[in-house]
Amino acid sequence: MLQAARVIRMRYVKGSRDSALSPAAASKLADVMEGLSNGDPAFDRIDPNEATALAHRLIDDDHPEVSKLWPVAT
Repeated sequence: MLQAARVIRMRYVKGSRDSALSPAAASKLADVMEGLSNGDPAFDRIDPNEATALAHRLIDDDHPEVSKLWPVAT
């Protein structure tokens, strides 16, 4: 989650990528990822599996099939 937060800040908050995601919205999303990582009770209602899946997509730039984070299909 922390890595996903760093990726969000690098790609979207600092303006290094054109996106429909505004820097303010990206910053809020990064804050949520950090809060989840730190076990903040404010985010207890967020499904951890959904958050993990989103984090993987963000880190892998929407190409999870090339991720080292996903298990390899045998």
